[in-house]
Amino acid sequence: MGNENYYDITIIGGGPVGIFAATYSCMRQAKTQVIESLNQLGGQVGALFPSKTLYDIPGFSSIEGEELVNNLLNQNSQFNPQIFLNETVKSISKNENGFTIITDKKTTYSRTVIIATGVGAFQPRRLAIENAQKYENKQLRYFVKNLNDFVGKDVVIAGGGDSAVDWALEILNIAKSVRLIHRRDKFRALESNVNSLKQANVVFETPYLINNLTNQNEKLKISLKKVKEDTTKEIITDFLLVNYGFISDNKTLKNWNLETNNNLIKVKTNMETSIPGIFAIGDIIDYPGRVNLIATGFGEAPIAINSAMNIIHPDIRQAAHSTQLINNFPDIKKENKE
Repeated sequence: MGNENYYDITIIGGGPVGIFAATYSCMRQAKTQVIESLNQLGGQVGALFPSKTLYDIPGFSSIEGEELVNNLLNQNSQFNPQIFLNETVKSISKNENGFTIITDKKTTYSRTVIIATGVGAFQPRRLAIENAQKYENKQLRYFVKNLNDFVGKDVVIAGGGDSAVDWALEILNIAKSVRLIHRRDKFRALESNVNSLKQANVVFETPYLINNLTNQNEKLKISLKKVKEDTTKEIITDFLLVNYGFISDNKTLKNWNLETNNNLIKVKTNMETSIPGIFAIGDIIDYPGRVNLIATGFGEAPIAINSAMNIIHPDIRQAAHSTQLINNFPDIKKENKE
């Protein structure tokens, strides 16, 4: 198989980190492809939280998830990596020139591979109540697709992490009322956001667990039970938004024979996995001190790309900053000056 049939870098996963990795890979003039199992780019941010406001993206005081993804795609479109959607990678195997990648649609070849699959296939951690399913996508929601659904409504949010607190702050500005249910008195969210919530007009129901759901005059009646007590109460609301986190499935990693820790890929400081030539970035990886932020993944992407380029072209000096890279693309340079 001649090298002309090989991609330099194959990026598996098209979330925010994967998109930026593809952009940077093309800036390094690598022949690049992205393989994404969903029917759109953007990962969890694009599919599940398009309306969520993000406050920890460098350079933005705040930005909605959908806008962030669109900005990344606009940046990416200047370089045009090959992108394949609705395609799942089944296996990666070493060959004499790099790697053979088998998907559910084809066999493709690459000198190096960068895994940016995030948490993998994800499902929300659902409410453990027998009749909860009958209310799903009606009064009971696990995702927020459109904030307008909550305008002028009574909203109850269940959960104690960043997502629950973030949504409470977001919905507070448009809803008639917001209540927050958590099984503990303390929250696991960013301290500044919890502080903001405590200063706002939000009712805290802690420490309570949801015990039952019933209909009442086209609204939802939520029965609560106090933790370790017999105390109960009932709340009538228009919507219940449950944020108990996600259950992820990364079973395919086992087929790729990569060294893992708690279902996360172990990487070296250059983002290389236990298999030379395969790198990993974003929330799928594990190393001491890593923080699960999109910003962290953005920083890992250039490290992985430059490490891969050292394998592909060991004789070429690594570019130090973006201005050196843009010099290779006169059309973009001209466009940015106009």
